[in-house]
Amino acid sequence: MSTASPVKTTAVAAQGVWKAYGQGEAQVVALRDVSVEFASGAFTAIMGPSGSGKSTLMHCLAGLDTTDRGTVGIGDTTITGLGDKALTKLRRDKIGFIFQQFNLLPTLTAEENITLPLAIAGAKADPDWIKRIIHTLDLTDRLSHKPTELSGGQQQRVACARALASRPEVVFADEPTGNLDTRSGAEVLNFLRTSVDDFGQTIVMVTHDPNAAAYADRVVFLADGQIVEDMADPTADKVIDKMKHFEELVAAAQGENA
Repeated sequence: MSTASPVKTTAVAAQGVWKAYGQGEAQVVALRDVSVEFASGAFTAIMGPSGSGKSTLMHCLAGLDTTDRGTVGIGDTTITGLGDKALTKLRRDKIGFIFQQFNLLPTLTAEENITLPLAIAGAKADPDWIKRIIHTLDLTDRLSHKPTELSGGQQQRVACARALASRPEVVFADEPTGNLDTRSGAEVLNFLRTSVDDFGQTIVMVTHDPNAAAYADRVVFLADGQIVEDMADPTADKVIDKMKHFEELVAAAQGENA
């Protein structure tokens, strides 16, 4: 007897989001009426050319930047309009971050960097969970090393472990393989894929790399601050082909909104 797949809930949602920078003739509209949802337990990539708004969208979704109009929600919490103290608590409790720059503290060991956010929050680490992440990332024999004693790939794996240490509702990854060689990048992407498949983690990743996007379940394409395509089950070839026709996608999106 077949068993129905569990219905995925929404981990992150944006509704009618606008964001602009500057004033008057110098104003740049980074996001134009963007509405999108990201399912829990799924790996979604956000792609687009430089200046498309992909990083701005991620920053608004993660509460790192404010919206001019529209709303953003994480789980059951609407983060739009929250004060600084409430936003800080939400980011600490519900969100993990992985950046292109590893952002590790040089005076701390790998293990101390991994557990630092929990220590700052005064939260007790789950030793079994931390051990599982460390084992999955093959960092067991690197825990006493400081960042300068680690390769770039190892540093980013430490950053990945830090992002998952608190079991966040969603992990936002901004070009996580941008500073890595091909092999190290593949190790990080394989871990992100594993964290979704085995741990039920939700990942939202900004990338410009079609090969990185191919690890995701879905790719959302942005251009000129608008979503112009939403692709399920991406492959590198499908993503490359889509990006070759970006001008057509933008023209179609503009025509629909005219």
